[in-house]
Amino acid sequence: MSPTNDFASLREAADWYDDWLRVHALPLWWEAGTDHVRGGFLEALSLQGEPRPAPRRGRVQGRQIFTYAQAGMMGWDGPWRQAAWHGVDYMLAHFQREDGLIRTLVGLNGEPIDDTAMLYDQAFAILGLATLHQVDPGRSDLVAEGDKIRHGLQSMRHVHGGFRENIVQPFQANAHMHLLEAAMAWGEGGEASWDALADEIVEAALTTFIDPEGGFLREFFDEEWRPAAGDEGRLVEPGHQFEWAWLLERWGRQRGRADARTMARRLFAIGRKGVDPVRGVAVNELWDDLTLRDGTARLWPQTEHLKAALILDDLDAALEAANGLRRYLETPRLGVWRDRMNVDGHFQEGPAPATSLYHLILACKSLADSQA
Repeated sequence: MSPTNDFASLREAADWYDDWLRVHALPLWWEAGTDHVRGGFLEALSLQGEPRPAPRRGRVQGRQIFTYAQAGMMGWDGPWRQAAWHGVDYMLAHFQREDGLIRTLVGLNGEPIDDTAMLYDQAFAILGLATLHQVDPGRSDLVAEGDKIRHGLQSMRHVHGGFRENIVQPFQANAHMHLLEAAMAWGEGGEASWDALADEIVEAALTTFIDPEGGFLREFFDEEWRPAAGDEGRLVEPGHQFEWAWLLERWGRQRGRADARTMARRLFAIGRKGVDPVRGVAVNELWDDLTLRDGTARLWPQTEHLKAALILDDLDAALEAANGLRRYLETPRLGVWRDRMNVDGHFQEGPAPATSLYHLILACKSLADSQA
């Protein structure tokens, strides 16, 4: 099922993705994916690049702030600073509660719809602020706003360690993973007070989230951080094996921890078991015996496959991932993407979710860095 226009090399892939990002995606999402009248970022664009207005989630604002701050770090010559601050101003004005935490959902006019504070949303607000602080350090208020959310997180602490998420499955690895990424971003920006949180989450991953016998990362747990009962406790997501591998390798290098780096390679090998050799893409879900659970394939696991392969220097896997991901990006209007591939290799119809640009810019950056 692989198309005939596959990349022949990672250099060719890096050049293509860099052009796609800088020339098409970043300008389009600033022009059409941003509300220049009421503020904030939109949830989605059509495959023709047309706005798809809908109530706005806190995670979209945090991710798009991150995206444009990251674009500034990558030297994009577009209005990255204007875009990032557009998101910060809107997020703090309409999403931030009195306790400093970020609410889940607001309406088109900025009115609160769901006041719940999701751990997942806090992680992306923190990540966006941290990344903007790295590239635009003159604004000390970013540090204060990050600290305000971090202090608010204490109300989400769980008696048996870690944090509770405000969803049906409150004990999960995924929100911790994004909180780790956010804490690491502050640490990399010179704010060492965040290092303890990053270290705490990595230790939880090494001792709890990752199965000690199988070496794979589980998603859901009970209140004592044991695997959840039933099918929920058996879920293994290849995309998250890759994403954790990428983070553990980075953290292990920073801290001089060989055990974390060894685990990163173990998780990557598990994730590769979820790559369909026919379609050349990572599937959504496996069971905990590593057999297929859900053979559809969303876009985001392809970006994580690429990032992990590159940081772990598996160049063959990286080229496979770059070719698989490209198929999602070949759309009527360049700069948007298809989100879900069926088991037969055809894509489901639907708009391009804004949340994916966070994944995509990191994949593009990883490719560019690999060829620097």
